[in-house]
Amino acid sequence: MSIVSRSYASPDAADALKRQRRMASVTSLVIAILVVALVAIVLALFLLPAFRLEVAPIVAYSAEVEKEEVVEQPEVTPQVQRQPAAPSSTMAKVIATSVPSPTAVPVPETDTPDPSLEFGDGDDFGEGWGEGSGSGLGGGTSFFGVASRAERIAYVIDYSASMRGQGREELMRKELIRSVDRIAPKTNYALIFFAGPAWVAGDEVDWTKQKATVTGKGRRKYDWKSPGTAHEWKQVGEKEPVDWLRATDGQLSKSRKIIKETRLVWGTRWDNPLQMALDMDPPPQVIYFMTDGSARGSDKWSREIGARARSRGIKINCVAMMQPKAHDDMEDLAKRTDGHFTIVMQGGQRKKVR
Repeated sequence: MSIVSRSYASPDAADALKRQRRMASVTSLVIAILVVALVAIVLALFLLPAFRLEVAPIVAYSAEVEKEEVVEQPEVTPQVQRQPAAPSSTMAKVIATSVPSPTAVPVPETDTPDPSLEFGDGDDFGEGWGEGSGSGLGGGTSFFGVASRAERIAYVIDYSASMRGQGREELMRKELIRSVDRIAPKTNYALIFFAGPAWVAGDEVDWTKQKATVTGKGRRKYDWKSPGTAHEWKQVGEKEPVDWLRATDGQLSKSRKIIKETRLVWGTRWDNPLQMALDMDPPPQVIYFMTDGSARGSDKWSREIGARARSRGIKINCVAMMQPKAHDDMEDLAKRTDGHFTIVMQGGQRKKVR
């Protein structure tokens, strides 16, 4: 007789057994995962350096900085120089003026000798001036060999009928045109003509031996009278003003035409035109005065005009056109104003007196 033994478990025990199996399975799975992770970490520690990327280094270049050059400057030892003694009162030159001028510093005058005796020939200004190129300081020109550097120049020129003799008229017109052509661009200039009456170049002049009417700018009329003598002309009524002309090509061309075409007029009195020049505002710095005749009363004129011109700082350069009788008074006028005096002889030769 065989004996069969059977084991029987309760339901609770069976459930407990199933839970244990599940827990064991989960635990085994977790352990397996952790082992795999651990193995992966170990492998990573050994294998990752092999997969490290080689990054090329960045190289920066900088230009070589130049060394600053040090310039050794010589040591300056200040020295005190003794000032020269002041000139004596007899050597000091005083310029007096009673009327203010727009130009504060007087413009010096240069006078280069003209070696040629031929009329109108010579380079009065030397290098840098040439034939009136206008490159000189402050402007300027020359007239019968006397050069001047100035910003304002007035011409007082004899247009009397006596200029017809001995070629005077031709010489006068030729040299005056030449002088005007040489006026530097910076220069203002004025042309005053005279005989018995006086007028601004370009005016209309109607005259007889006893009266004259000058028609000037704006058709204004200015009257002159004479008792019938050449040297006693006087202005009647309003005095004619004189305006400055600018040395432009157009204006110089007009002046050349006027110089050529203006008629000669009867009479000779030169104090009136010089007074017209002195009355200009602003006054001229240099006056070129030329006449061919002596006149009664000219010794008085030279004193009065010389004193007035000197008080205003105006230099008068005098030119006697073939007239030795005018020598003394014209030389005195030039001397009083620190100007030059020149005698033009027949043929155009020039003799500078002072």
